Amino acid sequence: MRAKFRYSTVHPPHSRHGHARLGSDSSRIPKGDPYIFIAWQAAHANAWKAPSRDVMLMRMEKAERLGLTYEEYTLEILERGLHLQPKDTDRIAAIKAARKRRRVGRLD
Repeated sequence: MRAKFRYSTVHPPHSRHGHARLGSDSSRIPKGDPYIFIAWQAAHANAWKAPSRDVMLMRMEKAERLGLTYEEYTLEILERGLHLQPKDTDRIAAIKAARKRRRVGRLD
């Protein structure tokens, strides 16, 4: 589920030093449910928090066993919530094919 927000385009009045005046709303406040906005902010922060050393080593080992890079394996977990297994041959092949397309695209 993707939240849709519209940010207000009204700029607060600025002081002579270029900063927003005290008491003015200088932040971009999305229109919509504030709880959803705050929940998405927290989820985003948690998703990109560095994993512990043990989790990182475990992911590196699993990625190596599957023939993927750590980044590819981790991205699969973050995007799809899928912890790839050796039986997921179709998805692994698709990731490797995308890797080859990216390499060819860099040569242009």
